[in-house]
Amino acid sequence: MWPFGGGSGGQPYSLPLFPLKTVLFPGGHLPLKVFEQRYIDMTKACLKEGRSFGVCLIVKGEEVAGTPQAAPEIAAIGTLARITDWDVPQLGILHLSTVGETRFMVRRHTAQPNGLVVGEVTPLDVEPARALADEYRPLAQLLELIASRVGPQNFPAERAYDDASWVGYRLAELLPLPLHIKQSMLEINDADVRLQVLSRFCAQQGLI
Repeated sequence: MWPFGGGSGGQPYSLPLFPLKTVLFPGGHLPLKVFEQRYIDMTKACLKEGRSFGVCLIVKGEEVAGTPQAAPEIAAIGTLARITDWDVPQLGILHLSTVGETRFMVRRHTAQPNGLVVGEVTPLDVEPARALADEYRPLAQLLELIASRVGPQNFPAERAYDDASWVGYRLAELLPLPLHIKQSMLEINDADVRLQVLSRFCAQQGLI
């Protein structure tokens, strides 16, 4: 098993990575169905140690790789996923509920003999809190409408419609954006810039 690191003070540390064809944002909810043995072992270790794992977007390749050599290419910026609940509906299958925490940068990564990807990562600073500007109120209203339609089980219980980062992250994950655009929304470090891009998209689509 990998050596867990703390990553305190922005120092690099080792982190098990779960490459997926999705983008996890800070504060977002991500349900997972785990059946490959490498990820079952990873989940057990995370639960035992009270640790998070990393979720990274697959930019080339598949989620289920036949060999370690076929491990997919992943984005350089990912998000920590903390397990909040789990269930074993049948032997060999784990259902996980996870929530996105802080972002990280992958400096390098390797595949273990069982195919599990372990990265050397550096934690990224939390985006500075910023109040939602009046010009972006229509985005918050759109987000409230989307939240009512997806249902509480698919939306964070704690809501912050006055927080620019929170509104941007939630819209980026829920809107039908191409994955590479979602990834770019994750990599942006300025909440207002993210909202500007989302505002243009929503206006072009007639959503606001």
